[in-house]
Amino acid sequence: MLRGRGSRGGRTAGSSSSVHPPPPSYASAPVTVPPSVAAPIVPPSIAASVASSSSAPNLPSPATVSIETLSAEVKQKATLQSAPSSQKAIRFPNRPDYGRLGRKIQVHANHFQLQVADRDLHHYDVSISPEITSKKVCRDIINQLVKMYRESQLDNRIPAYDGRKSLFTVGPLPFTSKVFVVVLTDDNRGSSSDSDRKKREREFKVTIKFASKTDLCNLTQFLRRMQLDCPYETIQALDVALRATPSENYIVAGRSFFSPSLGQPGPLGGGTEYYRGFYQSIRPTQIGLTLNIDVSSRAFYEPILVTDFVSKHFKLNFSRPLSDQDRVKIKKALRGVKVKLSHSGKIRSCKVTGVSREPLRDLT
Repeated sequence: MLRGRGSRGGRTAGSSSSVHPPPPSYASAPVTVPPSVAAPIVPPSIAASVASSSSAPNLPSPATVSIETLSAEVKQKATLQSAPSSQKAIRFPNRPDYGRLGRKIQVHANHFQLQVADRDLHHYDVSISPEITSKKVCRDIINQLVKMYRESQLDNRIPAYDGRKSLFTVGPLPFTSKVFVVVLTDDNRGSSSDSDRKKREREFKVTIKFASKTDLCNLTQFLRRMQLDCPYETIQALDVALRATPSENYIVAGRSFFSPSLGQPGPLGGGTEYYRGFYQSIRPTQIGLTLNIDVSSRAFYEPILVTDFVSKHFKLNFSRPLSDQDRVKIKKALRGVKVKLSHSGKIRSCKVTGVSREPLRDLT
């Protein structure tokens, strides 16, 4: 109900002046007035005071409510309801204005604006059996799957894979769930006999199942401040797509990529050296979607033989057995380090878990 403050000489309830009821969209309840009646709506409390008082009181008139007040209320409601939000959404305050003092300068930042095509992204869940923990091996399996089934089963699409459980494509695949058999051949060097070739081949079952459809419209609405919820799934899909190629060409560590081809490595001492690389991530900003790229460096072990590493940095002589003190030092330095074994005629990778007390010639 709209209330207004009447003047000393305002109209009373018995006035013959015509007052139209407020529009239904602004009233708290719908009110119907016959066409032949042209009397203002009087609350019961005011009507009782009129009947009991000898002098007519000043009644509030809806006409005193200005159009500007109604317009302000409508604009406020439209502003609050224009951006749908959830409980997890955070509404940041609007920027009041831009600065006008001082001298305008141009600043270069390590953000590069992205232009995303208006195409729907489809998310698929991936499961590999037997289970593989290495992201590199998982990527090798999916790459082999794409080579084998791209034209026949994948509708000639190249998916973007995150190395774990998620796969994204531009447009749908011609199935909702499918099981593929992939034969992965290890890149081993050595004997080329049939028996060794069978040992180097591993068979995997890859299940690809449709999970969801990612709509880029939500991301566009969020960047225009018309939606409060950040579409993290859409940003994740685009991030996986941009990380697919460098993940195959460089060493992946977290969200960064490293390689000796990205800069000359430098020594750090203790059998380690640093590789140069870069960090990248997609960020929603005021100017739109940007790709944030920054330089990075990380320590790596020198690519030398384990025996050369021990002789060089521990000054040990392998003509005699290792003492317990030297064995503990070597274990601490090499524990968890990946090494390649080639003594059996095949090259395979494994991690160092410890150093045995017995010499190699005494082990069976």
